[in-house]
Amino acid sequence: MATEHPARRAGLLSQKYVSEKNRDAWLDLFAEDAFIQDPVGRSPLDPDGKGHQGKAAITKFYDDVIAKGNVSFDYPKSYAVGDECAFIGAVYADFPGAPPSEGSEGVFIYRVNDEGKLISLRAFWEFERPRWQGEAHPPVGRTR
Repeated sequence: MATEHPARRAGLLSQKYVSEKNRDAWLDLFAEDAFIQDPVGRSPLDPDGKGHQGKAAITKFYDDVIAKGNVSFDYPKSYAVGDECAFIGAVYADFPGAPPSEGSEGVFIYRVNDEGKLISLRAFWEFERPRWQGEAHPPVGRTR
């Protein structure tokens, strides 16, 4: 993994450390001024929709949300470009007293600084509709 794209590497380590409940290693992946939106926008996890800015807020997010359950990842595809990597797949989070997770599908984008530290983690998934529903969007402008 050492020669992997820095943003992909950070994203893979983030997934590993969360699933292993390795709080300190996960927090060490982030720069001091890092930013998390999981999910992007307003949700019960972020009522103001402003995200979690800085190590103290990210630590609180870990302690208040991530640490309370068992989290695993199924990201079969990723695309690393520039200083970012987008993973496509699902997150499974099982919490005591809640029904088993069917997974939250979405796009999960990790961005790193020049030192390879995460400066942002943005998760695009719909809190009210975590699994894809409906019909696929039709192709636009495609002639074949």
